[in-house]
Amino acid sequence: MTAAYSEDLSAFAKRLRVEGWARTAAVVLPDVLDRLANELQSAVTGGSARGGTRHLLDIPAVQELARSEPVRAVAEAALGEHCFAVRGILFDKTPGANWKVTWHQDLTIAVRGRRDIDGFGPWSVKERVPHVQPPVEILEHMVAVRVHLDECGPENGPVRVIPRSHTFGRLSGDEIDIWKKEGTPIDCAVSRGGVLAFFPLLLHSSSPSDRPEHRRVIHLEFAATELPRELEWYHAIHKARLAASA
Repeated sequence: MTAAYSEDLSAFAKRLRVEGWARTAAVVLPDVLDRLANELQSAVTGGSARGGTRHLLDIPAVQELARSEPVRAVAEAALGEHCFAVRGILFDKTPGANWKVTWHQDLTIAVRGRRDIDGFGPWSVKERVPHVQPPVEILEHMVAVRVHLDECGPENGPVRVIPRSHTFGRLSGDEIDIWKKEGTPIDCAVSRGGVLAFFPLLLHSSSPSDRPEHRRVIHLEFAATELPRELEWYHAIHKARLAASA
């Protein structure tokens, strides 16, 4: 991590807190990006028809990325030093998978098993893993950290956000329509090796790519709260512990 990046984290954290999103310049080194791209080649190939692959935190190289200094710095700027990674997804817009995403909030989490608990629901199953909508208080203590393996400009179908929409809790369909009419959307272009962070409750969307080629993004979600005792995060990748001195 560069000194300038470290010094800018306070401004990054303020922008993220107020606007609901923030991005960095290229902070993940090219050799790390190349190694990740090679490690994920089979996942990219397997998910090419649908544009993505879930459960990336099963892969040691992605666990290492989630614990890396640039990624942890962004997550900790949003949530504090005790946050941990709970989900990883690969998104890749190609000629065979070039999709549109309508305006929405990210409202579900992945867990180890279903337990019927007040405030949690509805439930769904995605690739054999239970997912549930938790209380808003849990979503308010989460952040998405997206590492771009490829350049993503306006023509590549970048994430589009409506700033400040994250501070109003879970939105109804009518409330989303009002934000669409009255908000000012921003396209979040990100350079290769750059990181885009946003809160799950921030309204976001994306358009199909005008130039569909690899637009690989490792989408990591971090949380800062444990679930009720009856539930368990599907993944929980904590900060690496420093080796004990001899």
